[in-house]
Amino acid sequence: MVLKHYLQFTDLDAGEYAYLFERAALIKRKFKAYEKHHTLADRTLAMIFEKASTRTRVSFEAGMYQLGGSVVHLTTGDSQLGRAEPIDDSARVISRMVDLVMIRTYGQDKIEKFARYSRVPVINGLTNEFHPCQILADIFTFIEHRGSIKGKTVAWVGDGNNMANTWLQAAELLDFTVHVSTPGGYEVDQAVAGIRSANSYKVFSNPMDACSGADLVTTDVWTSMGFEAENEARKKAFADWCVDSEMMRSAKPDALFMHCLPAHRGEEVEADVIDGPQSVVWDEAENRMHVQKALMEYLLLGKL
Repeated sequence: MVLKHYLQFTDLDAGEYAYLFERAALIKRKFKAYEKHHTLADRTLAMIFEKASTRTRVSFEAGMYQLGGSVVHLTTGDSQLGRAEPIDDSARVISRMVDLVMIRTYGQDKIEKFARYSRVPVINGLTNEFHPCQILADIFTFIEHRGSIKGKTVAWVGDGNNMANTWLQAAELLDFTVHVSTPGGYEVDQAVAGIRSANSYKVFSNPMDACSGADLVTTDVWTSMGFEAENEARKKAFADWCVDSEMMRSAKPDALFMHCLPAHRGEEVEADVIDGPQSVVWDEAENRMHVQKALMEYLLLGKL
């Protein structure tokens, strides 16, 4: 097989995503029925963390064990990654000993460099620029609840961050539209997102307008990891970008609400929204594990 990495959403095409969503549904059904699915027996996943994690660590670690494989967990505090060893040297060594590498770090440049020197597939568990595994789970969750996302409208309310960048990539690739509303100074950078045209997204200064007629409303924390020094300034700038029941009423009656978590109730979302009947955040969180199992299986074994 040709070595394939998953560093941003555009690393796969629409046909590959169609396969992954079907495969994730099968894997999830087997999980719920307590049926073994050990397609990655005797394979090893190395997980490298420079950023703190709950869902990413649990979903990848539990998922790899459920596939019959094993896991090595590394942080910059207990490995040479946090010291003086060059990234390319670490990549050369680690990739000779494991079958897959998942990295959660700050700059996209780090994971891109690691992948260049890796002999095995590398998966982006989150960088400042992109979060492809989360959007993979979000779209799978939408499909579970509402069917195909093609032609639908997703409202992004909040920071023009790694999640927003990845939603824009997904929209261009899978043929849906994203309504983006961010405070001034926190817009999505089209160059960073790598979007070739503006046909798949629209920008709104008023978040209520962005939510109007949307099939899905989604948001994220106002201050992502690595930007903590900006927290107070962001709280002031984002005050009008809290997803509340009025915004949800502006969306379609059957619109879903998603949040990649962790959430701060009363900041980026009101409690009655995230804990309300339109919220699917707990399905969304669980689905990280199922789509990532399908992804790891595909990167190692291809279509089965």
